[in-house]
Amino acid sequence: MIKRFGRKMAMIVLALALLFVLAAAALIGFVYYMETHLPPAGDSDVIIVLGAQVKEDGTPSVALERRLTAALEAYQAKPQLIIACGAQGANEPRAEGDVMRDWLMAHGVAGEDVVAETASFNTRENLEYARAIMEHRGLERALVVTSDYHVPRALALCRQVGIEATGKGSPSKPEYFIKNHFREGLSWIKFCLESIWE
Repeated sequence: MIKRFGRKMAMIVLALALLFVLAAAALIGFVYYMETHLPPAGDSDVIIVLGAQVKEDGTPSVALERRLTAALEAYQAKPQLIIACGAQGANEPRAEGDVMRDWLMAHGVAGEDVVAETASFNTRENLEYARAIMEHRGLERALVVTSDYHVPRALALCRQVGIEATGKGSPSKPEYFIKNHFREGLSWIKFCLESIWE
């Protein structure tokens, strides 16, 4: 009896583990599909670069520096206003937007071409506050720069907050592919649930 119960429990645990693996694979596959089926970046009159972690020494993390590099490339191809978005997290010495602005200026972007938005704590807020800056300056079409896997959801949020936008993704580290895409898949679930209840 005990052995039979143990076998049943083992089968249940195995089935649940398999279900989790399949669900995780589906989420990762969904995010990768969305990431690789984006329309090409279109014309823009403003670049919105979304924040990421600032290191303890006040310098951009690898992910943030890659986003900034992608934004810089877009700016060099067509100089226009850059809105650098991100507040100061609990474990960050400075606001992400300020660090991003300083990095961009140190790499040749004119000071009058960079605005640091330092009040936003998530992607939706990034874009809502960026939209307010766009409206104030009479800007209409944005190029949203963020990590490659994050671009599709950022553009979906743009549609919700009323920004006409296309996206440019910065490459993420290959060793974090599964982690980043799985976490982004969970964020898509949250996005869909919030959209239903709005």
